[in-house]
Amino acid sequence: MRKLEIFTDGAARGNPGKSASGYIVYEGGKLIGKDFVFNGIQTNNFAEYTAMIKALEWVLANVGSDCEIRITSDSELVVKQANGIYKVKSEKMRNLNERLAKLRESFASVELVNVPRENPGIVKVDAALNMLLDGMQ
Repeated sequence: MRKLEIFTDGAARGNPGKSASGYIVYEGGKLIGKDFVFNGIQTNNFAEYTAMIKALEWVLANVGSDCEIRITSDSELVVKQANGIYKVKSEKMRNLNERLAKLRESFASVELVNVPRENPGIVKVDAALNMLLDGMQ
């Protein structure tokens, strides 16, 4: 079974504002995938959920479902909502939460972990998102 480490981040300039989502996927310390996308005008929470969803969709399409995945995010709110600790009040976020939950069921295991934004993996994704958003101005 393959073991993957994924770092995700979402960014919004204003809340809502111009937003972007991104992820970096590692297997055994080796970079195997990444993507950074512009979301248009959205909230930061939308961007955070979207990063996780897009990362799992990429893994499903490019690696398969026989994986143990650890997703690392600096969004305490989204991680705790996705792990069932916090309630999801917004219908839009509830739809994203349900989509993420359904994707998680596709894999052997998906662990969601909250870390400080100073985490080196998060810093890499955040830098790429800022470059993307800087280019959108």
